Amino acid sequence: MARPASEEFESLHEIVAKAHQVLPKEKWESLIGGSETETTLKRNRLAIDTIAFKPRVLRNVSAVDASVGHFGRTLRLPVFLAPTGPLDLFGVGGGATVASAAEAFGVGHMLSSGCTPLEAVAEAAPSALRLAQLYVRGDDTFVREYIDRAIICGCEAICLTVDTAILARRDRDITNRYRIAGLAKQSWHAFQAGLDWKTAKLIKESYDVPLVLKGIATVEDTRIAIDHGVDWIYLSNHGGRQLDHGRGTMDVLPEIVDAAAGNAKVMVDGGFCRGADIVKALAIGADLVGLGRMQCYALAAGGQSAIVRMLELIEDEIVRCMTLLGVASIRELDRSYLHPAASVVEPSVLSAFPLLDLS
Repeated sequence: MARPASEEFESLHEIVAKAHQVLPKEKWESLIGGSETETTLKRNRLAIDTIAFKPRVLRNVSAVDASVGHFGRTLRLPVFLAPTGPLDLFGVGGGATVASAAEAFGVGHMLSSGCTPLEAVAEAAPSALRLAQLYVRGDDTFVREYIDRAIICGCEAICLTVDTAILARRDRDITNRYRIAGLAKQSWHAFQAGLDWKTAKLIKESYDVPLVLKGIATVEDTRIAIDHGVDWIYLSNHGGRQLDHGRGTMDVLPEIVDAAAGNAKVMVDGGFCRGADIVKALAIGADLVGLGRMQCYALAAGGQSAIVRMLELIEDEIVRCMTLLGVASIRELDRSYLHPAASVVEPSVLSAFPLLDLS
């Protein structure tokens, strides 16, 4: 009889180690890999690791609250499960399983349009906070039809990905001769390459639903997005899987938050694995932090129960971090709790887990 996830996994290290154990080599390397030299992937971790904390003392932290309110919901944590391609590669049920875990724990889930159908996810997790990510694979009619489906299925925001004009070269997948079905079809990438601001304008003018733009990484594009009425700026570099030699998202986050200036909320992902990582992003000014690879590790390690357990461990780390910083609620966090520092680890996709030896 299988042990409960709470007994099997007492640390995040153990979830990652189990995923490594059960996934075939080509799937594991695809999951942890980035594009070309994997420089962007490493910079994501380096940007997180070169921030130190400045704790305050003699603050009443007998009751610490890590919940936040977004999309008309109270979320147990300021995190969401980020859109991550075909999740069924890593566990039975794919996006439906992940959304069910998000529902059970009390955080949001953003479903990639390259993943489980919207309808199946809505059926599996009807009361979850579900957000729909869109890769454009057709003309304006395609866009409208997908958004109509998403709204009928109860999705509470539409996220347009804007930085995938072409699929990057992912050398680990190439070396392993690993091909994910449908991912490299150039026919639909032609539509992504042809995107411009008119699509964002179309969505804002046609639908009364929050619009998220995923892949913004500059002050200039943040300002244009706000001029178009975009509700959420989603700072992301696909976990280092698209443009190589990019900046780590935590390096970019302060200027994006400042450019948004409260006129749009800010989501971020890119290398976030631990509770302290998330606290750093919130202190800089992010409103929500996306977990991409972490949900995949947990899905592979044990399905829905392991994803819930992963979120429980993240919650424990966040609460302990806040308590030791002298912070009783998320709204108290600001940049006064942070300081630049040299990294003490070699950055890698797994550098947040120093106890692992997966070589």
